Amino acid sequence: MKINRRSALGQTRPVPLSLRITGFFLIIYGVVMTIPGVWLITLGDSSYYTVAGVLTLVSGGLIVTGRGAGLWVYAIMLGSTLVWALSRVGLDGWRLLPPLALPSGIGLWVFGPWVAGRLRDPNGRVRINTTVLGGMGSCAALFVFLFACGWAVTASRTIQHNPFPTDHRDGALINAESLANNEWRYMGGTSAGDRFGMASQITADNAHDLKPAWIFHTGDVPRADENARGREFSFEATPLKIGDNLVFCTPHRDVVAVDATTGKQVWRYSPNGDYGQNIYQACRGVSYFEAPAGSPCPHRIISTDSGSPPTLFALDADTGRLCPAFGHDGVVDLREGMGVIPAGFHFITSPPMVMNNRIMLSGWVYDNQTVGEPSGVIRGFDATTGQLAWGWDIGHTPANRPLNPGETFTRGTPNGWGVYTADPALNMVYVPLGIATPDYYGVKRRPFDEQYDTSLVALDITTGEERWHFQTVHHDLWDFDLPVGPSLVDLPDSSGRMTPALVQTTKQGELFVLDRRTGKPFYRVEERPVPGGTVADERYSPTQPYSPDMPNLRRSDPTTDDLWGITPFDQMACRIAFKRMRFQGLFTPPSAQGTIGFPAFDGVDDWYGATIDPTRGVLYVNTTYIPFTMQLVPYGQALKQGLFKPWAGWNQPYPEPTFSNNPQHGLPYSAVIKPWLGIFGAPCLAPPWGRTQAIDLVHHRKIWERALGTTKNVGPTNALRMPVGLPTGIFSMGGTLTTPTGLVFMGATADQAFRVLDGRNGRILYETTLDAGGNATPMTYMGKDGRQYVVLAVGGHGGLKTRNGDEVVAFALPK
Repeated sequence: MKINRRSALGQTRPVPLSLRITGFFLIIYGVVMTIPGVWLITLGDSSYYTVAGVLTLVSGGLIVTGRGAGLWVYAIMLGSTLVWALSRVGLDGWRLLPPLALPSGIGLWVFGPWVAGRLRDPNGRVRINTTVLGGMGSCAALFVFLFACGWAVTASRTIQHNPFPTDHRDGALINAESLANNEWRYMGGTSAGDRFGMASQITADNAHDLKPAWIFHTGDVPRADENARGREFSFEATPLKIGDNLVFCTPHRDVVAVDATTGKQVWRYSPNGDYGQNIYQACRGVSYFEAPAGSPCPHRIISTDSGSPPTLFALDADTGRLCPAFGHDGVVDLREGMGVIPAGFHFITSPPMVMNNRIMLSGWVYDNQTVGEPSGVIRGFDATTGQLAWGWDIGHTPANRPLNPGETFTRGTPNGWGVYTADPALNMVYVPLGIATPDYYGVKRRPFDEQYDTSLVALDITTGEERWHFQTVHHDLWDFDLPVGPSLVDLPDSSGRMTPALVQTTKQGELFVLDRRTGKPFYRVEERPVPGGTVADERYSPTQPYSPDMPNLRRSDPTTDDLWGITPFDQMACRIAFKRMRFQGLFTPPSAQGTIGFPAFDGVDDWYGATIDPTRGVLYVNTTYIPFTMQLVPYGQALKQGLFKPWAGWNQPYPEPTFSNNPQHGLPYSAVIKPWLGIFGAPCLAPPWGRTQAIDLVHHRKIWERALGTTKNVGPTNALRMPVGLPTGIFSMGGTLTTPTGLVFMGATADQAFRVLDGRNGRILYETTLDAGGNATPMTYMGKDGRQYVVLAVGGHGGLKTRNGDEVVAFALPK
């Protein structure tokens, strides 16, 4: 089609091709904006998108016919967009970005010499004139304004809520003898799980001089399909320091000892298990046990194999060889008493708790697949012989009674898959419990499941007898299971007397502070009403426990102004989804229409827990904010949709579904659980997506919080990663470490950076890019050369999609 326009002399001239292409593009853009914009109006949302779409369409129609008025209409659209966005979100640059960035970028072309220059030239020639300079300059200035506001919100800004405490110096270190001896015998440093190291050579004044001192390559990387089809391969181990060696496990369960000062391998043990059916391949660490005097193999590394069958084994810490007197030639088959366990359905991911001659563990289960999955029994083994000493099974009365001949542990009970903590003086182990799977529909749960789901339970280490339990979620339908044991800390009561307490982090962001002797709240806990649900036959708890005297770690509930995207189009898609799904805040139950889960099943805080400086009563924690969607689909309908394949029962091979599709065999509903992302893969929630926070436990108030991490290196594959680091604050997976000098060490963020923060104010003291994701928890010690080392596993995380690698990296000051 030939389009003409009139010149100033009244002559008809053809409209240049650049104007026609630009006009047609703007017409299409306007239509694509207007149609969903009208849909949003019918859903009760803003009319802005419709208005902006119509203005863009009109602008395109004028430009395609060679009329300069199209420039004014486009300028009016940009100006009204800026006014509307500022009125909704203020100067928050990241929230301003979706409605403004793409239109501003298009404006650079519209007001450029090939369009505006021609429209303003009587002969239609390419010109640079005042319209071009003013229009392009305004669009460029808008770009600078957007990103400057974003930087101001998240880049270097720490929100200081309260002063750093100086009045609490009496906190005792629990079970800290190994730290005093320059060892690190537990994943959390001590059995208290505080992640507090005694080495103090690195300070705020010299942290900027840190450098990698040595790097050890494990050689253990993902095998075929282990980071595909929803599978996850993750290097999450925290090394132990035993004597002069570091000992850790790789994702495929090799146990490796290296010299703590040089990083040279001392020994290696490979269980060579069959891991082909494991949906999750990870190992968070090993454990240590000193056998009674005169026992063979007196220094032992205790670990597990996630192959088929899952096993528990003991190694000589000096040689790496199996200890023959333990179990059967050094190995215990963990299937004993468990009934049928298909490959990949049950194994251990966290290091067992070893304390007072007991090895205590439960295990990970392939949850949300079916009713009647393997038992979540907590088992205590004699650490010297490997014989089963007790099993705490809530389906039995009493729960710690021995099995009868031919009997198995109760199937489908809540499991304790996270890291445990223990108080040797009280002879108590603190076990974080999960849910009687499946997670998202609870009609078939038994009374004892309902009593213990998502609870912290304290057991007698010697006998397995329950001392107390505390439930953090009633009738859990959100997969808010407790992913990690509490951190133990002594805190002053109202009279100033130091009290044995614990702090339990939760996926929903509540911090429960309990008396660890009794399980009674040290700080107040209250029941509050929560939303009900709409699914037939489901039971919904009318209230849930909250910890009102402690700051919670959540972001505020999102509104439409918090919804995000790279462009106006994915922001509109997110707003449409928000209006169509259920969301009434925390504890909105799953539904057939779809529910927004915020926080999601991986929580505000996950398996890495929090770090506590016991001498100051300060807690540090990494927090993540990525909402998910939860939809219940009738089981038969889900089969017809091909979400998963039918399964005939435990004696048949199990057909693995896509990771986000949870069959929930044996229930009337299946569950589809997905991250809530826009059409271009960006989160539907505006930044920041991750923060680090500091909490004063004594005065129970927030000290500071800051967005941490950038978009650099973030992406679904190695070929598709962000090359630039916008300081949005990014999601993380991994813990922190603190020391007496008040520093906080971490490498957990998805941008693959290792950082040192000043614990007093959150200021970044040191930052470097890692070769892969550092999604583990660091540890520290003094080397034989007189230097303090901070060691981190750098191997990536399959769920977070950080780069995989095989490194253990030790940072230190220069010699």
